[in-house]
Amino acid sequence: MGALDGIRVLSFNHFLSGPAAAQHLGDIGADVIAVEPLTGAFQRNWAVGNRFVEDISVNHVTTGRNKRSIAVDLKSEAGLATVRRLIATADVVMENFRPGTLEKLGLSEAEMRKINPGVIYAATTGYGADGPFAKRPGQDILLQAMTGMAAHTGSMEGGPVAVGSVPIDHHAAALTVAGIVAALFERERTGVARRVEVNMLQAAMDLQGESITAWMNGAEHAGPRGAEGMANWFSPGPYGVYATRDGHVMISMSTPADLSRALDLPELADFTATDGFERRGEISRKVAQGMAALSTEAALLALSAAGIWHEKIEDYDGLRTNPQVQHLAAFTTVATPAGTPLVMLTHPVRYDGASPGVRRLPPALGGQSREILREAGLSEAEIEALIAQGAVAETDRMRG
Repeated sequence: MGALDGIRVLSFNHFLSGPAAAQHLGDIGADVIAVEPLTGAFQRNWAVGNRFVEDISVNHVTTGRNKRSIAVDLKSEAGLATVRRLIATADVVMENFRPGTLEKLGLSEAEMRKINPGVIYAATTGYGADGPFAKRPGQDILLQAMTGMAAHTGSMEGGPVAVGSVPIDHHAAALTVAGIVAALFERERTGVARRVEVNMLQAAMDLQGESITAWMNGAEHAGPRGAEGMANWFSPGPYGVYATRDGHVMISMSTPADLSRALDLPELADFTATDGFERRGEISRKVAQGMAALSTEAALLALSAAGIWHEKIEDYDGLRTNPQVQHLAAFTTVATPAGTPLVMLTHPVRYDGASPGVRRLPPALGGQSREILREAGLSEAEIEALIAQGAVAETDRMRG
């Protein structure tokens, strides 16, 4: 059983944020139908690191579980008519095209509401539905540049640094899920079916809410990034990554006095909490010297004994043996029909102590076209005609 059992979602999503949001909804019980072009959605045919497991894109592994797929030619009248039949059965329609794309196909929100007045329409865009940037490509690393994320990452001695993953896409997905669930709850109480809009620009700003708010309200700063080893411009020293003889350790919030004892740095003993801000560069330099004299193991022991918040810098491989990751069962491994293991991140929310499981593997392109059309009320003759004329496809292929 899932929280969204009985809720049907049509997902016209591609790339990452939209498909990831739809997967979250599928994880918690929604019947998510991915409406794909005959050549397959982007994430099915393109892979991070160009990595395919058998013929399955790792991006499809990331965002494709707990969904069904129907492959439709949206440029054909028969295909559009078919999609309209599906809209009539939906609780939610999701899309993350550039503004105006579906309208050009005759599938505007207004047209959908004529078919189904109670449908919740959820759009995830780069910059919003309108405005001077509405038609720009909403891509994670570009939003990192625009919103200050890159400018505020790295060191003043170096330069701006892009975050080495795609946090804005994933945060936009989480916000989209929250908006849809809120809209479903409101519809249940009031009967009002809302339009839910999420844009990556504001998602990127929301990710930086603490530091942006401090900056906009006059917090003192010498520049957008930390200097002399500091990880940012706003924390007291030390705060950041410090090299040992054989590795690196992250040191979080601590007092100079505690670090004086832990790292045998008597010169820090009399530094006050205010000095942590006003002399942060000096503190950070001294801590860097103390850490550089130790092995990683010795540094971890010394910091632990002093009660200083810290963590060894790990690569993704460290997650494989991380005992808390194992305890949380934060990875789920399932087998393809051919028996090849697929490693997925487990749904990150628990309900009464349990995380939702994988009900469906990432589907083949149009793998459920027939059953979806039957459920929408089409006869076998109508379904065969649509497939014969190429308006709809049912395949067992993972790529287009």
